[in-house]
Amino acid sequence: MSQLQRIAPQESDSMSAPDPPPDAPVITDQEVGEYREQDRFLPIANVSRIMKAAVPPTAKIAKDAKECVQECVSEFISFITSEAAERCLSEKRKTIGGEDILYAMGTLGFDNYAETLKIHLAKLRANGSSGSAPLRVEHPIEPRIDEE
Repeated sequence: MSQLQRIAPQESDSMSAPDPPPDAPVITDQEVGEYREQDRFLPIANVSRIMKAAVPPTAKIAKDAKECVQECVSEFISFITSEAAERCLSEKRKTIGGEDILYAMGTLGFDNYAETLKIHLAKLRANGSSGSAPLRVEHPIEPRIDEE
């Protein structure tokens, strides 16, 4: 992602799709259709819970708003992870670590978020967690209790 390639128009039929590189895997329409929404996006219940915690208890959040945020955060995570994975690939490593995510966020212009993430990463490491068990991080937003 950090390096863009120039795209030149084909001299033959401009309406036809360019041939994929010889080493690129061929993905069929059937395979694309097999990726279900639940495989591509974060669980809507998790997204909804986080959104509800950020608004007053009396506020309502529309279903389409939840779905929109679900798509956005899933895309954001994929974007950051892809950049981090590229760094690992260039360094011939197979595991993406916290420092790789921080690097990716800085590289992609999310420095403000990277600073906050550094604090959370330091807390995670101070508690001695290796990532196998989830760590509860205190948020300034009080959790909301639904009456439904």
